[in-house]
Formats: sequence, C-alpha cells, structure tokens
Amino acid sequence: MSTKPTTENDIADEELEPVADETARQAQRVVAAYATDADECRMLLSMLGIGPSAKND
Repeated sequence: MSTKPTTENDIADEELEPVADETARQAQRVVAAYATDADECRMLLSMLGIGPSAKND
C-alpha cells in the first residue's frame, strides 16, 4: 500500500462551500446522537466544521 497522498480527489479550500444552516443543524443532531460524550461530540463537530464556534467565523 502506498503512503503517498493522492491529489486527484483533493478539493481546494476555495472550492468548498458552507453548508446550509438547516443541513448543519441536522448533521449536529446526528453527531450528538452517536457521540459517546460531550467531548467527543465537540471534537467531531469541530472536525466536520459544523461546531458552535464555526458560526462565529
């Protein structure tokens, strides 16, 4: 298995668009339902870019 990162499927930051508020709220609910605790929930939401602090950016 190669350890080289592939660039053919990479997306440039400028190509990313923010998700709609309702979509983010739905995703937050799903993450919260499956997270084992509040810390894991915060971490996963942050990783997905839909955490509470993402709104302040």
